Amino acid sequence: MTIGLRHLRAFLAIAEAGNVTRAAAGLHLSQPALSRTLRQLEDRLGTRLVDRSTHHLELTAEGRAFRDKALAAVAAVDAALDPAGLRSRPLRLGHTWAALGDRTVTLLRRWDETHPRTPLHLLRIDDPTAGLTQGRVDAALLRGTVAVDGLHTELLLSEERVAVLPADSPLAGLPRVTLADLAAYPVALNTVSGTTTLGLWPVAARPAATIEVTNTDEWLMTIAAGRAIGVSTSATPSSHMHPSLVHRPLVDAPPVPVFLTWRRGPGHPAVPDLLALAREVLAGDGRDSVSRPLGRTAGAMGEDRPR
Repeated sequence: MTIGLRHLRAFLAIAEAGNVTRAAAGLHLSQPALSRTLRQLEDRLGTRLVDRSTHHLELTAEGRAFRDKALAAVAAVDAALDPAGLRSRPLRLGHTWAALGDRTVTLLRRWDETHPRTPLHLLRIDDPTAGLTQGRVDAALLRGTVAVDGLHTELLLSEERVAVLPADSPLAGLPRVTLADLAAYPVALNTVSGTTTLGLWPVAARPAATIEVTNTDEWLMTIAAGRAIGVSTSATPSSHMHPSLVHRPLVDAPPVPVFLTWRRGPGHPAVPDLLALAREVLAGDGRDSVSRPLGRTAGAMGEDRPR
């Protein structure tokens, strides 16, 4: 049996809705018709993608792995059939937060000057790979360890870590802080796209409490409300301004690498040009490859992904 785009869209609708009935309504199909389409896909792949044994439908391990492949395939077809893409194919650059920090605007302006026929779209996507494995972007700026098969990574720079604090925190009066200083407070962790885990602290001196969030905005508000402190990088203060937050250099934590990442195999032809320009912008701003941490500023951003 031939598997077509409708099978992929049916599976993705079920995965997103978590319920066959809701997915069928969204696709304007009957529930039996959608269930048959799913079974056809599973029969062709020779594996169960959806666990129907519970009241709330869940993807199997194979289903979760197939979801990213299906997302990438559908995105590629949609892009190929977009009439606008026949005139100019935008280069989609994803990031989970901060992009290139205070070098982001320079990168975008220089790109517009040097590549006027190829629009560069900067997209913030709350996903561990900023939408790269799902086919939503052509390349991504990612921080921390990139442990995903099928991706090519190029190191751009390393960023020093900073503590992100409520403005009225007792630690805000210090010129710099240590991991031991932070351990007395709950720590906000972005489990989707951050670069910080409790593994940053020594086992015997870890914070007693954590607050887990799933995106940048939740992370930001949790700290601003005084419920926790956070750890980010020196790109954060210039990218996410907030009057209720201050930043202090975190002097005893390792820096965070920043990579330009893209999928292996055929991709957007302008990705090598983007890599070259990013390196040119970073090398030509009068600073070395380590982004400097800031002191008290009004800004913050979510980070904290398990490494």
